[in-house]
Amino acid sequence: MSNEFLNMVEDLQSQAKELSIPEMLKYLTEEFPGQVTFSTSFSFEDQAIAHNILNNQLPIKIFTLDTGRLFPETYSVWSATNERYHTNINAYYPNAEMLQELVSERGPNSFYESPQNRIDCCHIRKVEPLRRALAGHAIWITGLRAEHSANRHEMPMVEFDAKNNIIKYHPLLHWSTEDVRNYINEFNVPYNILHDRGFVSIGCAPCTRAIRPGEDFRAGRWWWEDSSKKECGLHVSAPETANATN
Repeated sequence: MSNEFLNMVEDLQSQAKELSIPEMLKYLTEEFPGQVTFSTSFSFEDQAIAHNILNNQLPIKIFTLDTGRLFPETYSVWSATNERYHTNINAYYPNAEMLQELVSERGPNSFYESPQNRIDCCHIRKVEPLRRALAGHAIWITGLRAEHSANRHEMPMVEFDAKNNIIKYHPLLHWSTEDVRNYINEFNVPYNILHDRGFVSIGCAPCTRAIRPGEDFRAGRWWWEDSSKKECGLHVSAPETANATN
């Protein structure tokens, strides 16, 4: 990463610490007009961020990755969000040929059979569509929270994602689950009712379950795998290179 670009990221990190979330979002749209996007899975966190964007009519593009295997409740909150804020969330879908080949060769539930099969499924249904969604943007806003995963506790609020060649901003990184729920209740934001049924992190229906008392936040995702390797690839950055550019 060049010194100039590194200084830009550090400046944005400083701004994120000083400004409120609405102020920071507005600042980003002014510094990077037409190049700021937000990915939503309609989780608690994402709904809180979407409220900030849509209620303040900020020029930030909002998209979701429809894997084709989402919960019915997720589609319901998607529709409720469009209706509440008079908007239309953009949807990105898996490449049809890639998905057809995967399912034809390995079957519809091959992700249960091996970690590699699951990673391949996530790549086709999430990672590849994400790259298309992020193309042409400079800033990617996410709903990541440190509380969701042990490897996120040292994550900065603003960072460079070398894999996708984009700057990421995590406005709710240090919010607790209680903080998010209180915000949702205070502003009557539409949310996924699965959160009331023990679902903390909500993804594809076959790969997500409610967590039990005392279980880790990520226990409900890919529960059949090693708990230390539960990532789908969306937020796994490649090593930075010396010539990385914005």
